[in-house]
Amino acid sequence: MASDTCTIDKKQIGKKTERREIMLANLKDVLVPAKKEHYGVGLFNTVNLEMARGVLAAAEETKSPVIIGTAEILLPFGPLEELSYFLLPMAEKAAVPVVVHLDHGLKKETCLKALELGFSSVMYDCSTESYEDNMKKVKEMADIAHSFGATIEGELGHVGNNDGTNENGTDLTDPSRFYTDPEKALDFVEKTGVDALAIAVGTAHGAYKLPPKLDFERIREIAEKVSVPLVLHGGSGLSDSDFRKAIQEGISKINIFTDLNTAGAVSAYEMLCASDRRELTALIPAVTESVKAATLKKIRLFTGR
Repeated sequence: MASDTCTIDKKQIGKKTERREIMLANLKDVLVPAKKEHYGVGLFNTVNLEMARGVLAAAEETKSPVIIGTAEILLPFGPLEELSYFLLPMAEKAAVPVVVHLDHGLKKETCLKALELGFSSVMYDCSTESYEDNMKKVKEMADIAHSFGATIEGELGHVGNNDGTNENGTDLTDPSRFYTDPEKALDFVEKTGVDALAIAVGTAHGAYKLPPKLDFERIREIAEKVSVPLVLHGGSGLSDSDFRKAIQEGISKINIFTDLNTAGAVSAYEMLCASDRRELTALIPAVTESVKAATLKKIRLFTGR
């Protein structure tokens, strides 16, 4: 599958910047075929060059489309503008379709900055707000993102953290209270114009303390009602059978970070323990290869390649 060249007219809030030709995919490019053919595309958050190299090497080896990027909560480890310096050129040069995506944009300003920098997709996460405010804010951002030639992901229901809270400290110890309502999902998609919808069906962000129990029937019901691809957040730590079943029932995009983050850290630790070299340059290849290996495992699982 090859992504079409798209022209992005960067006009926002009365400000004009130059038009430029870029070779980037967006969510519709990679997720619509995935939804139709029942496979998954991974979003792998890449907060530094080593992670980006590993993920893209895995995607190219398997000839699979991929989504790379970062999340607002990860910006202290890799500022958005600095990430754009290498993520965008690497995506443009890749031999496979690559989406550069802002995951869990929590502020309007962050989403706007990502679009202005050239990200081809954003997620505007207003899921902790009321249904009406979530819909209103995401609709506004969808119009803006589409004017940039970019795509947008929204979230309905709420996927919290594995400590039973979310970014605002809200108590989520009973996550089923925040599961996505299928009827509202249809209304939300139709009124906001989102290109993908993240749903809450039993996953959580971070490393799992206990095995999660996914509501596969809810995934299937939502997939039957809405026309856009569905997104599963909190993918790291799920079993292979969970992933396969979720994709079978209608999930098209799966978010992964913790597994890659852990793989890179473990490889760095093992390299330090196994050698008397205390050099950063000794660690870089090991980290990149471990991230590639972890990504390969997920891509093969999601796509069957």
